[in-house]
Amino acid sequence: MADEERRQQHNSGHHEAHKGHRSHHFLVVAHGIQSHVNPGRALVHRLTRLSVDGSILATLSVPIHTHRRMFPSLDGAEETTDGVITYVPHSDGLDDGSTPKDAEGTARRRRASAESLSAVVTRFAARGQPVTCIICTMVLGPVLDVAQEHDIPLAFYWTQPAIVLAAYYHYFHGHGELIASHAADLAYEVSLPGLSRPVRIRDFPSVLVDTTGSELAKAINEMVRELFEHKNQWRPKVLVNTFDELEATVLAEVKRHLDVFAVGPMVGSSTEARIHLFKHDDADKKRYMEWLGAQPEMSVVYASFGSVSKYSKQQIDERVAGLRQCGRPYLLVVRKDGLEEDAGHCLETVQDQGMVVEWCNQLEVLSHPAVGCFVTHCGWNSTMEAVVSGVPIVGVPNMFDQPTNAYLVEEEWAIGTRGERNSDGVLTGTELARCIELVMGEGAKAMAVRARVKALKGIAQEVADEGGRAERNLRDFVTAI
Repeated sequence: MADEERRQQHNSGHHEAHKGHRSHHFLVVAHGIQSHVNPGRALVHRLTRLSVDGSILATLSVPIHTHRRMFPSLDGAEETTDGVITYVPHSDGLDDGSTPKDAEGTARRRRASAESLSAVVTRFAARGQPVTCIICTMVLGPVLDVAQEHDIPLAFYWTQPAIVLAAYYHYFHGHGELIASHAADLAYEVSLPGLSRPVRIRDFPSVLVDTTGSELAKAINEMVRELFEHKNQWRPKVLVNTFDELEATVLAEVKRHLDVFAVGPMVGSSTEARIHLFKHDDADKKRYMEWLGAQPEMSVVYASFGSVSKYSKQQIDERVAGLRQCGRPYLLVVRKDGLEEDAGHCLETVQDQGMVVEWCNQLEVLSHPAVGCFVTHCGWNSTMEAVVSGVPIVGVPNMFDQPTNAYLVEEEWAIGTRGERNSDGVLTGTELARCIELVMGEGAKAMAVRARVKALKGIAQEVADEGGRAERNLRDFVTAI
């Protein structure tokens, strides 16, 4: 179909939608992993809540393989709804969940995703529900192609902190050579505009200082470079899952270069239904929630290390040893698919002092009064959930934005501490126990950490409340489209 014909069809559908009193239809396209699906779903819910007359429609689209995990009782390509959100899968050409092995495979996936998403947009237009804005997480390439093809406004949903967005921006605008040339020197400090202090290389997002030639790092960097490359042509809006009280100076800096809207904390509530891409049923939940209910207030160490990384026997052994050494009850989350082959047996003997589960409703756990500390990989969702729950953090960062998030936790916000790995890259049990005591004990630092995180919790709740700053910023975004 020619571009002009597509544009006429879109405009005709847009006119019909207005006749039905719909002013906007947001298509939110989320990367198909746990850390993107729930923030994407929370954004869709927030968008629909802005309108009491149904004038805002929002749809969530994830790859077919993720859609199957979200709705195992449905056919993989079947559209569904929960009464508020419509879920429409798209094909990325790899419907078994595999990932491309090289640049050619990445290009094929981009073409397949663009073709499938274009068909989704066309179907909605034919229904009289034309898409008026596409919002994406880490699916920029194909979404950019579809937005250009159909002449639809584009927005990017940044599911990491604003400081990481700033680091990327300045990497591609004058600081890339400096950062790359010192990537192997973890102690080297870089000063960037808008940052309150120099940041060490070890605290940068790992893909920006990658020295291994990782194809994943190259793909992520290329995606962000493309966002900046097209910013002058498309002026994409950027929604950031953060709030001003957390990153005021950095947000002010990136707003000089990009149309940024701080719409966080985008974590929902502890009672709101959530998507689980891993095994989690009512029996599991009943077991760990009853166990938490039997523990004293602020006594439990909750430890979970995200949905992506795998761990060796040595790493698991040391973390279990640290949890036992600290002498406090603990709830440990260990995914079976996150264990290397020889690591599983070490968990069989650790349940006398604590509880081990494969997966849990993390926000509900963090909101429980028995939880006094969160040992985490410092993914951004986990970090934000700890903030809104008022739980001190022991950071054990691994990759992506996690080192930067741990830097924020320890040095910018003072709501926790970062565990230091030994020369072999392992966090020892002794170090983990030391960090837990540092934030859960009765020392001056522990008391200061607990006071600070409690204060941040109150601020976060005020920002996220109905009519709060997050809602106002999101409304400003909708008005700007």
